[in-house]
Amino acid sequence: MSLIIKVIAGIYFLLQFLFAVWMLLPMTLLIIHLLFTRNRKLLGKKFPVLNEKNYDFAAIITAHQDTRFIKPLVDSFLKQRYGNFIVYIVADDCDVTDLNFENEHIKVLKPETPFHAKIKSIKFAVDNFERAHDVLVVFDSDNLVHPDYFYNLNMYFCCGFKAVQTHMLSKNTDTVYARLDSIGHIYNTFVERQSRMETGLSSSILGLGIAIDTELYKKVLYKDTLGGFDKKLQADLIENTTQVAFAKDAIVYDEKVNDGNTLEKQRTRWIYTYFKYFYINCKLFYKGLKQLNFNKLFFAFTALRPPLFITISTALLFFVIGLLLNIWIALFWLSLILIYTISFIAIILTQSIQKGMGQALLYIPAIVFRQVKAFFNIKKAGKDFLKTEHTKVIYIEDVLQNEVI
Repeated sequence: MSLIIKVIAGIYFLLQFLFAVWMLLPMTLLIIHLLFTRNRKLLGKKFPVLNEKNYDFAAIITAHQDTRFIKPLVDSFLKQRYGNFIVYIVADDCDVTDLNFENEHIKVLKPETPFHAKIKSIKFAVDNFERAHDVLVVFDSDNLVHPDYFYNLNMYFCCGFKAVQTHMLSKNTDTVYARLDSIGHIYNTFVERQSRMETGLSSSILGLGIAIDTELYKKVLYKDTLGGFDKKLQADLIENTTQVAFAKDAIVYDEKVNDGNTLEKQRTRWIYTYFKYFYINCKLFYKGLKQLNFNKLFFAFTALRPPLFITISTALLFFVIGLLLNIWIALFWLSLILIYTISFIAIILTQSIQKGMGQALLYIPAIVFRQVKAFFNIKKAGKDFLKTEHTKVIYIEDVLQNEVI
C-alpha cells in the first residue's frame, strides 16, 4: 500500500513540475527577449545570406465551397513587389464561374470530384504545378498578403532555411471576439515562434502562411485527412530540418472569428487535434531525449503543453489542493499564476502591432467560457469537419490602415 502511495505522490509531483515549467516559460522568454534579443537584427547577422537567388514560389490557396474571398486575395498577390511566383487556386466543390483572371501569375484548378479536405487540395495543386517550384506556401481563401510578403520571405530561403512560418496578423479586429481571437495569436506568435527564432530554436507552424521547400513537403505522409494538417506537418519538419524559421516581416492576414459560437467551433477543432497528435509529440520528445537534441526536445515539450485554459485550470487545482495540504505549496502556485498573468498581459501590450488589442484583455473571461464549452464538444471534431465560417470581404489597403505606426 505504501508503494502505491509513493507512486501516486511521485506522479503528482511530476505533474506539478511540468505545469510549473509551462507556466514560467512565457515570462522567461519575455525576459530573454527584452534583455538579449530585442534589438538584434536576425537576418544578415545571426543567419548569414548564403545565396542571392530569387526563389520560385508556388502559392497554394485552398478554397472550399466558397469563392467570395478569392478576388481580394488575388488582388493582394498582384500587388507584390516580388515577381517570381504562381498562385494556384484549388476550388474544391466551388463554382468557378467568376474566377477568371487574365494574368500569368494566377491559375485556377477545379477537382472533378470534391475533396472536402485541405490536405488533398494541397496535393492536387502540387500535382498540377506548371513548373518545378522551389518553395510552396499554403494559404486559406480568406487570407490577404502584405505587398512585401514574397520579397521578405525570399531572404529567409537565401539564408538556407527549408521551412519558414510567416507572420499571421488579423484581417479584422472590429468585434470583441475578433480581438480576443487576435490576442491569442499574438501571445502564441511570441511564445511559439518569435522568441524561438531569436534563440535559434524551431518555431511552431500554422495551417496557413507556412512556406516549405517543395521536395521536403513531398516527404510528408498523412494517415488521414480529417483535421490537424499543421500538427502532422510540423512534426515531420522538426524531424527533417535543422530549424523551422519564423519570418516576422513576411506578413499574411487572416480573418478572425466574429462571434462566440464560431470561436467555440474553432477551439473544439484545435483541442481535438491536440489530443489526436499527442502521441506524435511524445515520440518526438523521446527522440530528442535519445539524440540529446535540445531543439527537438524543447519543441516537443512545449507542444505537449495542454491548451491554455486546461493549463490554467490545472494550476488553480494545484493551488486549491495546496490550501488543503500545505500553505507554502498554495503560495507557490498562487505566485506562478500571478507571474503567468503578468507575462501574458506584458506580451500582448509589447508585441501588438494592430490597434485595439490592449482593450480586449478585459474580455478574457468570455473566451475562457467558450474554451470550456469547446472542450466538452471535442467528440464532434472527431466525426465532423468543423469548418470556421468567414464573412469579411475586404482588400489589403483597408487592412494596412489598422497597423500601429
